Amino acid sequence: MMMKRLWAGVLILGLFACKTTRQATTAASDTSLTPYGPAWAALWQQQSGEYKALCLQAYQLAAWRLDQLLAQPHDKPLAIVTDIDETLLDNSPYSVHQALNGKGYDEQSWIAWTAKAAADTVPGAPNFFKYAASKGVKIFYITNRLETEKAATLKNLQQYGFPDADEQHLLLKTTTSGKEPRRRQVLQHYDIALLCGDNLSDFADIFDKKPMAERNAATLQSAPGFGSRYIVLPNPMYGDWEGALYNFQYKLTPQAKDSVMRSRLKNY
Repeated sequence: MMMKRLWAGVLILGLFACKTTRQATTAASDTSLTPYGPAWAALWQQQSGEYKALCLQAYQLAAWRLDQLLAQPHDKPLAIVTDIDETLLDNSPYSVHQALNGKGYDEQSWIAWTAKAAADTVPGAPNFFKYAASKGVKIFYITNRLETEKAATLKNLQQYGFPDADEQHLLLKTTTSGKEPRRRQVLQHYDIALLCGDNLSDFADIFDKKPMAERNAATLQSAPGFGSRYIVLPNPMYGDWEGALYNFQYKLTPQAKDSVMRSRLKNY
């Protein structure tokens, strides 16, 4: 009888330990910032009126500023340089899909998504760029999408009537993710009136792959440019702001990235 009671006690403790372990594991995964965090950001992007308002605000400001610039003399024809992802096209379904499957970004899944040419538009983007084109302004799309994504990217842009959506005006990533050489290509024949993007590197090379503190300092130093020459779109799902947190060590494990992110949070 004593042995039976002993074994029963061991069994109960074992079941309790297993339950506790499962609860702890579930709690850890449920509160992980990576890879699950982007789904929360995507939910805001997809459903909130505030996201739409910010995008509309950005593009209404861009139209107002463009009218000012068109009234001024310029040596060359005017052009606008714009990013694509989260600036013109909304890729939040990709972030949701990856996060709900416990995964982050990877090139293969991203190319599978862009091949669908199924991204919706960022609010305000089609109207603004059509307006700019109606004023004789050329549009150049500088993106870090790859050459293999060209056809699907053009298809996705063309289905919404984005102007100048052709091979001549689409400047894809080649040897480097830095966009300054491609901006200089445009500057050979045009004056760049505005730059539109969701990532600071869409605007100037002073932001390229810089540590977080240096990147933030450069942002404050560049304050006069925001709303004047740089039009910023909101993107809490991904970007260099995230990479800067862990010094662009993208090969860190999700657990390591999560640990770094937690260390950056302000709590009380």
